[in-house]
Amino acid sequence: MALSFRFGTVGKPIKTPKKPGGTVGSVQFIRELGLDAFEIGWVRSVRVSEKTCELIKATGEEVDVVLSVHAPYYINLNADDEEWPKSRQRLMDAAHYGHLAGATEIIFHPGSYFERPPAEVLPKSIERLQGCVDELRANGNPVTLRPETMGKQGQLGSLEDTLEMAKAIDGVQPCLDFAHLHARTGDGTMNSYEEWTAALKLYQKMLGKRALKNLSCHLSGIEYTEKGEKNHLPMQESDFKLDELFKALHDAGAAGRILNESPIMEEDALLYQKRWMKISGEKL
Repeated sequence: MALSFRFGTVGKPIKTPKKPGGTVGSVQFIRELGLDAFEIGWVRSVRVSEKTCELIKATGEEVDVVLSVHAPYYINLNADDEEWPKSRQRLMDAAHYGHLAGATEIIFHPGSYFERPPAEVLPKSIERLQGCVDELRANGNPVTLRPETMGKQGQLGSLEDTLEMAKAIDGVQPCLDFAHLHARTGDGTMNSYEEWTAALKLYQKMLGKRALKNLSCHLSGIEYTEKGEKNHLPMQESDFKLDELFKALHDAGAAGRILNESPIMEEDALLYQKRWMKISGEKL
């Protein structure tokens, strides 16, 4: 019996062997660890050949590791008219090469409010994102674009922001970064079974039960101030209540993939997998 969630890392596991190295080596090592999801970290830029993409795709299929891509950080749906074409190109490059590499999901940071209210920023962001999806579909590219929930209050990417984008555009779904959601308010909230259950109910209400069965999630411990996220921590060095989240996910009937972003990459990914099995009663 397979688990409801696949587990893995965002970026190369720490102990990935030097040969073959790179993304192919990371995907192979993920499977050797007993994990089955991997997010390719093209966070600075997308510099990869089509040939390498073919090899990554073949490796993922061969060892049954599902793939996603973390697009470059420098994307902003609320960029000014001069900057937007560059932002857009980064997202489109990640989607193009990600698809060639076998990734089904493209995760990206949606940007900044620039001190404007979310209600003002969202319409333009949705319009721009719709244009990206339209172009991808016209080119036969089926990837899902996933704006990530962000960890600071000034960043575009509250849970509600990402749900509004997903509701408006077929082909867009949130990437739920649970650590960011916990850190965003800066007051220690979003850390209980009740709060996670309420968030998942809202998710289902906005996007439907099927979307809840296909979650794409980031997870780590996190350090934060009253302004929000400061930096990622190993899960057990943080105040994050992992069992509360996992109980809420299990009781909601959620499924999908959970990728670790803590500094101890594969170690915490394996911790999550083990803890999920304990709470859900599921077995590999």
